[in-house]
Amino acid sequence: MAKNDTPHASPADETAGFPLGTPVPSAVSARPTVAVVGPGAIGTTVAAALHEAGRTPTLCGRTARDHLELRDAEGSVVVPGPVRTDPARTAGTVDLVLLAVKATQVDAAAPWLAALCGADTVVCVLQNGVEQESAVAPHAPGRPVLPSVVWFPAQARPDGSVWLRGEPRLTVPDVPAARVVAEALRGTRCSVDLAADFTSVAWRKLLQNALAGLMALTGRRAGMFHRADIRRLSLDYLRECLRVARAEGAALDDAVPQRILDEFLAYPADLGTSILADREAGLPLEWDIRNGVVARRGRAHGIPTPVSDVVVPLLASASEGPG
Repeated sequence: MAKNDTPHASPADETAGFPLGTPVPSAVSARPTVAVVGPGAIGTTVAAALHEAGRTPTLCGRTARDHLELRDAEGSVVVPGPVRTDPARTAGTVDLVLLAVKATQVDAAAPWLAALCGADTVVCVLQNGVEQESAVAPHAPGRPVLPSVVWFPAQARPDGSVWLRGEPRLTVPDVPAARVVAEALRGTRCSVDLAADFTSVAWRKLLQNALAGLMALTGRRAGMFHRADIRRLSLDYLRECLRVARAEGAALDDAVPQRILDEFLAYPADLGTSILADREAGLPLEWDIRNGVVARRGRAHGIPTPVSDVVVPLLASASEGPG
């Protein structure tokens, strides 16, 4: 299921965290009803935030489970299940669907959207990329589809639990549908920021995601960015992405590529990312929505993308084969 692409260390090395298990009283008696589709790293984190506040969501996924567990250095939160696996057996529609599947799993999640969405249901997409709305809207016709940027690092662990580092935070566009998301999560550990210029926020995050693709190609972690040749390549790639982002309407200054590279340089050498973890596990990669989009939108604007023209076919082959 979906994982945010904020770099993460191996669980044994992660000592920072946000204290878990403290109940948050609800300030409002009537909250939006919520379903989480895709109880992976991101879905589990948001589900746990809701459960702590007494608003346990409906859980929907591919694998039946009797509970979810979120951990950090301070403790854990257990979210009672079950994780439902049959869209035909849902109890009814909800006010808000938090779609936390990966971009490669949107089509497979379509039956859940059909079962959970009523006339006024809002679908908030918790995944990487800048094309969330166009990818999900065909599966939720007539319903508001709200993109988001997920800012917290969460990692699925072999025992099925999720390890969280930092305070959960989402950014969504400042539009009427966002009020449903903000109200559902109000008073929980997961904050919601409303962005007047969501395009700039989303593309800034995409630049970070795109650079992380180099880690999947090399099979190396954050320490690779200390090589002088990788730093030069990274800046060339980020500047290429920046030109495309600006053509798409993002207001990002010339210093953004260096700031993003500096962030990678500041990480511990053994930090990885979700796309690297997927490569190591032999899973499909989100290469198209993270890296391919730069080349595609570059062509649409007549912007040369020489680095993307090399990176994208290699990522696609790493993800899909053949061979």
